[in-house]
Amino acid sequence: MTDITVPQLGESVTEATVGSWSVKTGDAVKKDDVLVELETDKVAIEVRAESDGTIGDILVEEGETVEIGARLATMNAGGETAAAAPAAEAPAPAAAPAAPAAPAASSGGETVEATVPQMGESVTEGTIGAWLVKVGDSVTVDQALVEIETDKVAVEVPSPVAGVISELLVAEGDSVAPGDAVAKITEGAAAAAAPAAATAAPATGGDAVAMPSAARIIEENKLDAGAIAGTGRDGRITKGDALQAAAAPAAPAPAATAPAAASAPAAPAAPAAPRETGPREERVRMTRLRQTIAKRLKDAQNAAAILTTYNEADMGAIMDARKTHQEAFVGKHGVKLGFMSFFVKACVAALKDIPSVNAEIDGTDIIFKNFYDIGVAVGTDRGLVVPVVRNADQMSLAEIEKEIIRLGKRARDGKLTIDEMQGASFTISNGGVYGSLMSMPILNAPQSGILGMHKIQERPMAVNGAVVIRPMMYLALSYDHRIVDGKEAVTWLVRVKENLEDPQRMLFDL
Repeated sequence: MTDITVPQLGESVTEATVGSWSVKTGDAVKKDDVLVELETDKVAIEVRAESDGTIGDILVEEGETVEIGARLATMNAGGETAAAAPAAEAPAPAAAPAAPAAPAASSGGETVEATVPQMGESVTEGTIGAWLVKVGDSVTVDQALVEIETDKVAVEVPSPVAGVISELLVAEGDSVAPGDAVAKITEGAAAAAAPAAATAAPATGGDAVAMPSAARIIEENKLDAGAIAGTGRDGRITKGDALQAAAAPAAPAPAATAPAAASAPAAPAAPAAPRETGPREERVRMTRLRQTIAKRLKDAQNAAAILTTYNEADMGAIMDARKTHQEAFVGKHGVKLGFMSFFVKACVAALKDIPSVNAEIDGTDIIFKNFYDIGVAVGTDRGLVVPVVRNADQMSLAEIEKEIIRLGKRARDGKLTIDEMQGASFTISNGGVYGSLMSMPILNAPQSGILGMHKIQERPMAVNGAVVIRPMMYLALSYDHRIVDGKEAVTWLVRVKENLEDPQRMLFDL
């Protein structure tokens, strides 16, 4: 028996947190198989098997803190012996692995590896997310096999050929780089693996098929997979679906008490059942995108001298214009006239007047940008992303609206590419869609300015000596005071206010 211990974690790193175990007691492993992932304050490290064998006792649980050299688990040598033991104990399960052993693969053509594609400039690694296929599945050319999460975007690995999945080379949570092989496919193999897929499906309960990460959550929380609506490909249950189901109040409890109440109406103990709502806390690992969002926002606070100036705009003129021309606008362009296109145009006009807000600092230099690529912040289930409307100064209101709709849909579907999220010179964030009345937006580095839009709120205002009710919106400009002076920031925001309150100014280039 050998011990699996915490390896050296790098200079100045003395401890780590146990992440997710990829194996369990009794599992047979091969040399270099990933056993567990350790998270430090600098990097995530995979602990791999040094030889073939069988996992004995797992000595630490996920979430525990361990030091260098600490024992994580024990392993018995001799993988072949360990593999034979489960077969001897249960002949029936032995027949199940025989099905996905890919008889179809052996009857097909050559084996082709599916590899990680290039994931964009400066992206050197990603994390394996949810597998969309399993061993024995038939696939077509370009069918998505697995989703890879990077610090900027999610990327799908397509199948290079049509055939049958013969082997999955990486597990969910593994780190991979462009060019790494993630699966083997037997080209042109017959779809005889379908029975294997059919036998594997009931393992999650009912007819629902759960992805591996979701299956573990379903098992740990004793959920009914058949009652969970899958949002993944082909109706598969994703990790998010499982977490949502686990967090939901237990529906069976009231149903179970109903018969009891019918047979024994006098039993007052039934209402106590709903109090058992599960654990008080739940630890979920942050996705790479969420980690990067957190890091970038904190870096922006640490690096830039962020200051925010506020103003307010009367949105009556734009609301009247939309009401007057909305029907004709939709009839001609096929999209509704929204507020965002007016804001983009107003910001571009102000950026032309105050170039420093459209600039950035690079070392000891200031880079003034003569283009106007506007980032529009979009909230998604994965986190906040900022797709870019390119050359907004050259676009009409209709073209801007169409581009924002297109980018927003791609963001919510997780289809944005790296190029669609890089290179913005200025950002607009609309917290008003969530009901925010006033907030201080944070810079999207390395930009020097970001405009925060907010909820339109009717308020009493003094107009020509009389108090009238007007639809008002608070505006907030956060800027990098290292490059933008207070006078420039205030002037810029006043320009935006003037353009919004009198949109004709932009028509006449005033």
